[in-house]
Amino acid sequence: MNQELRELQRSAGATFASSASGIEMPIFGNDAAALRAAREGVAICDRSHWGRIQVAGADRIRFLHNQTTNDFQKLKPQQSCETVFITSTARTIDLATAYIAEDATILLVSPNRREKIMAWLDRYIFPADKVYIEDITDSTGCFSAIGPGSTALLEQLGVSLDWESPAPPENVLPENVLPENSSPENSSPENKPGRHQIVELNGIPVRIATGSGLAAVGYTFIFAIENAAALWQTLTNAGAVCLGEDCWEQLRIQQGRPAPDLELTEDYNPLEAGLWQTISFEKGCYIGQETIARLNTYKGVKQQLWGLRLSAPSEPGTTVTAEEEKVGTLTSYVETSEGFFGLAYIRTKAGGAGLKVRVGNVDGVAIDLPFLSRGYLQDQEV
Repeated sequence: MNQELRELQRSAGATFASSASGIEMPIFGNDAAALRAAREGVAICDRSHWGRIQVAGADRIRFLHNQTTNDFQKLKPQQSCETVFITSTARTIDLATAYIAEDATILLVSPNRREKIMAWLDRYIFPADKVYIEDITDSTGCFSAIGPGSTALLEQLGVSLDWESPAPPENVLPENVLPENSSPENSSPENKPGRHQIVELNGIPVRIATGSGLAAVGYTFIFAIENAAALWQTLTNAGAVCLGEDCWEQLRIQQGRPAPDLELTEDYNPLEAGLWQTISFEKGCYIGQETIARLNTYKGVKQQLWGLRLSAPSEPGTTVTAEEEKVGTLTSYVETSEGFFGLAYIRTKAGGAGLKVRVGNVDGVAIDLPFLSRGYLQDQEV
């Protein structure tokens, strides 16, 4: 934890809530302004409590290619991708973002998964492998700029991103995969990983990457932890609005990013979780590959993650029914100024967007969300 950054955030009205794992996260109490900035301007979110793992060594690309769902061998320095760690039976461990550099790859992983991912990677490094992993979470910081004004903010600060490397190739998805939500607010290339480079921002060396971590447009910054307070001050002085963990959680649910221990558990696989865009169906063997290939080939995805618009409050774990038959389970829930929203796994055979359901005693309707991609699987048998 960087005390100077905490004091700066506290002076801006932040209080700090502790997660189940004891991680402190800022909450600013400015929800309306922060959410408006994320949708219309630019908000800044402190994601330093997320894990950062550096993978170095001559065999690092081959190693990561074999450990996760995306195709690392197609990537070049200054490119990045989202990828999923899964078990041998294709159950989800975590959704991560990988930043490829000349001499190492940095993995940005969920806050409650860094120790598990470190142990998982170490388990598969053999004596002959030239692979070296290091947890750099405590020595680095991470912020995300969220909103359509993010590029203008960087330009205001004198940063012009000049990509030396082209954007990475899009995954070639099977014919039965729907494209990601293509609404205008989510159509910018800055709303997803793709490229990154190190620049100086007000004299501070910062790795700036496309992608906010959500479906919203934006950038992610990774930097030395001793520069955290100065960078936060620079961004907020330039007009970025502080956005706390409570607002991040609201945006996560409304945009559909699945989270570990909620949507990403050993009960579900990444196809069910709507993470088709993170999976290469062309690459060779990797942990869980056989199960993923079989599910896709034989249309074995029996449930899918959907958003739910609810008529009243509910709680995660509540049974979802349609026509008095159980069709799923609510996994996340948030109350907003726009109403009540949740995420739920729903049986594929039951239907998708527009499906009317009951969540306990509460009416709901299934809605598609911009973070999720999925296959045409509505007609498969359960």
